[in-house]
Amino acid sequence: MIASSELILNPDGSVYHLHLKPENIAKDILFVGDQNRVEKITQHFEHIECTIQKREFKTQTGTYKGKRITVISTGIGPDNIDIVMNELDALVNIDLESRTIKRELTSLNIVRIGTSGSLQADIPVDSFVMSRYGLGLDNMLRSYQIDEISEKEIEEAFIYQTNWDLRKGRPYVVKGSDSLAALFTSDKIFEGFTGTAGGFYGPQGRVLRLPIQDIELNRRMDSFQFQGIRMTNLEMETGAIYGLGKLLGHECLSLNAIIANRATGTFSKDPYKTVDELIEYTLNRLAIA
Repeated sequence: MIASSELILNPDGSVYHLHLKPENIAKDILFVGDQNRVEKITQHFEHIECTIQKREFKTQTGTYKGKRITVISTGIGPDNIDIVMNELDALVNIDLESRTIKRELTSLNIVRIGTSGSLQADIPVDSFVMSRYGLGLDNMLRSYQIDEISEKEIEEAFIYQTNWDLRKGRPYVVKGSDSLAALFTSDKIFEGFTGTAGGFYGPQGRVLRLPIQDIELNRRMDSFQFQGIRMTNLEMETGAIYGLGKLLGHECLSLNAIIANRATGTFSKDPYKTVDELIEYTLNRLAIA
């Protein structure tokens, strides 16, 4: 039995942070970072059966073209992903009353819809990026036993090509879901490595008043390649989602609307339109799965 200090439940029996019960979620789940983006997705639904929010974690479950889908805002960063992924898994794979792991485990389909900046000049603003691999720079996943799921050869190549300082921790690489990637692949999708940083400013090479540890790191990351696969973008969630998803047995994929290009210094003239187009693209692909 899992102790109450490890699996914390609210007085109504819901999981602690998300405030959800098993009946509140579908098998197909969309992640967004911003709680205000949840309804930008669910406005397309024919029916919404529940709306639940605690802190930055807002959840709506409903129906789109006959498919039951849940949309959850995760907030920012790998620490929040640790909470969301573990509590979602608990909802489907742990009996919350007996606090025991179920004999038959359920695999969720989890797709992240995010925004990001491209690292490559030829990946323009207003395009979409699908993360074939999550490349984690955040260290959160190293709290778990990840040796069997991480791509060690790619990790070594990244460390060598970028002259990575291991005092910051060892980067990890985890592949996204092949089955979901096949569902979402199209001519308008760019694919590659998505870097997941543990912060927005220094960890992503931004300088305000504080000097950063390696001023050349972004340039070296931009040129990182492994067997023809390039770094495409840098954000704060994908690596953690892929790692925890693979450890827990869920299918995970990350899609990003590119609203900025850091290589060319350009920004989308209408980022909201780009995000809306990615939302509709994702919903329509998921509905036929």
